[in-house]
Amino acid sequence: MTAAPEENRLLYEDDEHQFVWFGWEEKEGSNSFVQTNQCLVINQDQGYLFDPGGTYVFHQVLEQVTRYLHPRQINTLIATHQDPDVCSSAPYWMKVTDAKLLISRLWLHFVSHFGLDEPERVVPLPDKGAKLRLPSGDHLLLLPAHFLHSEGNFSVFDERSGILFSGDIGASIFPAGKRKLFVEDFDEHQAFMEPFHKRYMHSNAVCRHWVKQIRNLPQPVKMMVPQHGSMFAGDQVENFLSWFEELECGGDQLQAIYSGQPV
Repeated sequence: MTAAPEENRLLYEDDEHQFVWFGWEEKEGSNSFVQTNQCLVINQDQGYLFDPGGTYVFHQVLEQVTRYLHPRQINTLIATHQDPDVCSSAPYWMKVTDAKLLISRLWLHFVSHFGLDEPERVVPLPDKGAKLRLPSGDHLLLLPAHFLHSEGNFSVFDERSGILFSGDIGASIFPAGKRKLFVEDFDEHQAFMEPFHKRYMHSNAVCRHWVKQIRNLPQPVKMMVPQHGSMFAGDQVENFLSWFEELECGGDQLQAIYSGQPV
């Protein structure tokens, strides 16, 4: 069954912590823009927004965010990498909030081309990642995900909820009528992920390194939210990790990619 369009969903909640998903801002079947997922962690009335999105979705996402907190309560914007669908809306968010933007040190000067007026509010993340302390004492772990698919790239793990925001890792693109909020049949879902991952991810060696890092987290991942497409919950998380660990992609596919080139 195809899920009804949703604009937000509370994925986790306790007395002082919430994890909210925003997405599916367009009707199914639109081919003008790639669908994106944005996520908001609220910890003791402070907000942390992951991959705030492109300029096209800013007003829709802002409207959804204000259902949970005032924009001035957003403390931090986190961009997993530099793509316009990830953070070209950052200048707008930095006008309506007092937040700082965290992004890989490699993209510190590139994001200014989106029109940032206050570059001093952009904070470079070191390659090794970072541990962001929340008001409750819990942490957001900014985990290296370099070359998957960006040279400077991170995943974000929320310790409190056990939810991993994986960025483009795990992304899916649906044919008409196949869109689902959560992965239900992993074998069917592979077809919606495989073309993207084979071309956009660097190599199997890098995939394996990332999977090992995720499996070595201090607690298991209960749910995985990619930047595009369906989310993974329960056993589907391990199904994805096992698939991604064995995937041949990018540099492993050079012969196929370059075959038939003109001479």
